[in-house]
Amino acid sequence: MRKSQREIAESSRSISRRVLMLGVIQASVVAVLGLKLRSMQIERADEYRMLSDGNSVKIRLLPPARGLIQDRNGVVIAGNEQNYHVTLTREDAGDVSAVVARLRHVIPMTDRQAADLLAEIRKRSAVTPVMVADRLSWPEFSSLALNAPSLPGVSPEAGLSRSYPRGGDFAHVLGYVGPVSDFDLAKIENPDPVLRLPEFQLGKVGMEVKLEDELRGKAGARRVEVNSAGREMRELSRQEGQQGATVQTTMDARLQNFALQRLGSESAAAVVIDVTNGDIVAIASAPSFDPNKFVRGISGPDYRALMSHDHRPLADKSVQGAYPPGSTFKMVTLLAGLESGIINPGTRFFCPGSLQIAGRKFHCWRKGGHGTVDAVNSLSHSCDVYYYEVAQRIGIDRIAAMARKLGIGVRHDLPMSAITEGIAPDRDWKRARYKQEWQLGDSINASIGQGYVLASPLQLAVMTARVATGRAVEPRLVRAVDGVPVPVKEFAPLDIHPLNLRTARAGMDAVMNSDSGTARRARILAPEWRMAGKTGTSQVRNITAAERARGVISNDQLPWNRRDHALFVCFAPFDSPRYAVSVVVEHGGGGSAVAAPIARDILLFALAGGLPPLSAYPDDGTRAKVQAIWDSMVLMPEPKPQNSRAKV
Repeated sequence: MRKSQREIAESSRSISRRVLMLGVIQASVVAVLGLKLRSMQIERADEYRMLSDGNSVKIRLLPPARGLIQDRNGVVIAGNEQNYHVTLTREDAGDVSAVVARLRHVIPMTDRQAADLLAEIRKRSAVTPVMVADRLSWPEFSSLALNAPSLPGVSPEAGLSRSYPRGGDFAHVLGYVGPVSDFDLAKIENPDPVLRLPEFQLGKVGMEVKLEDELRGKAGARRVEVNSAGREMRELSRQEGQQGATVQTTMDARLQNFALQRLGSESAAAVVIDVTNGDIVAIASAPSFDPNKFVRGISGPDYRALMSHDHRPLADKSVQGAYPPGSTFKMVTLLAGLESGIINPGTRFFCPGSLQIAGRKFHCWRKGGHGTVDAVNSLSHSCDVYYYEVAQRIGIDRIAAMARKLGIGVRHDLPMSAITEGIAPDRDWKRARYKQEWQLGDSINASIGQGYVLASPLQLAVMTARVATGRAVEPRLVRAVDGVPVPVKEFAPLDIHPLNLRTARAGMDAVMNSDSGTARRARILAPEWRMAGKTGTSQVRNITAAERARGVISNDQLPWNRRDHALFVCFAPFDSPRYAVSVVVEHGGGGSAVAAPIARDILLFALAGGLPPLSAYPDDGTRAKVQAIWDSMVLMPEPKPQNSRAKV
């Protein structure tokens, strides 16, 4: 059908309008492009010329601030401090040897150090920054920043490094951090990219490694523009990292400081547990060391001095040390006997000073014997023969079961390194370990905490807390994470008859407060802080029959490493227990003379919340000795809690 002239004209006008609109659009696009080209070629020509010469945008990871660790009162015991350092990235450096040569004019570096640096750079990925120098002074850092244009690939940076403001007070508990090694990376299946940063620090031992996931935080990132020489031209954007969690521990910084100073120059350990909730308020190992030296890079002489010291300052004796518990173990044997029903609190045995068993004579520590003793007196006099008699009647399996019920031979779950399980030996244990059958003599030795029995100071403190409360107290070290409290466990009652527990506690009370108690000289006079305890002296050498015949050599006449260990455990107040304490002094000699006074002073400091009044001590020369000890100390002042997110 043919169109009319009118229709044809209207169609032509419509097409003309569309063509015009299309032309306008095209002209607009050309105009915009022209303006953009003018901007790029004229107004921003220098900028784009620089970019065309090799500039690129790179992503740099920002290490997060490590989480803080605090004591129970908010005092920072592991924090962060400002640290200036410099790194070098091979991809951006070009001629690495030339850059290092120029760098040596700014930072003093020996030929050996330069060679080691070059070897490390070649070993790493081309895009991985390598640490050149750490902990620079402000003048060194400023000089590097001024010389940056002539040092491609070199990046002077300000960051944070771990610090331990209390020095050695918490060294064994907290541990320390250090640079990430190839060995560290090999242990991780998919390592976090932040671990490859040269300045990043990773937990190595102690709480630092056990709580690494909580403390590490999350990395941030920044987009930077670099030129062809690898020099940063500008920062395009930045997203800060997320600081690690703040961990509040159960420990009290002032009590920890006092406990470590009270242990003095001894090779020793002390543990204080709040028996109401299991909080470890102090856990000290002496001598200690400064963990800051490991963070900053300990020198060879300093490290050799620590390793060669006969008191083993790097060892955490509080949880790693396993010692024969000596007579502190007698509560275990007594409760095993009472629970068996074979003896009762009134059961008496005669102690003539020794006991002949299977053709072998087992001696009591008191050569003339103790005469007839009952359960309470067996503890207050620490009569060995009484426990020989009990062990013969009940056997080792019951003793071992009671030891584990009281926390010995059990690995307690704490965020610390190398916690020992100790040994609560029984027939199966000896068969598995030595392929030998258990002998009666083994039971006799075990009954007084000798032979195969081993326990750590932590386990002895737990044992004491359980005897004091009659509940299965579990120790803990973490109180809160980022302000969220860790729930306190409800401790179940021990499956031990209350009368038997009261008998054991009465015996420990008599040790301290009866006229013939073995630790009477270390008693506490203040009735509101009445203390119950038990001494222990464990042999580290065999005493021959010939030596007994001519007289046993006293500890003072023996070389230090052949002397007996001194032990003491205690709790207070007697009627309403709050704290349990254990002290072990390696090769200290007698428990009553050496370990008991230390434990008493630490316990009193915990109860009083500071130095106790001298009136709490017997007026028999003890007060003057205690005052002299206090005068020699430099105690931590009353702390002021820190902001939980502060970078210290």
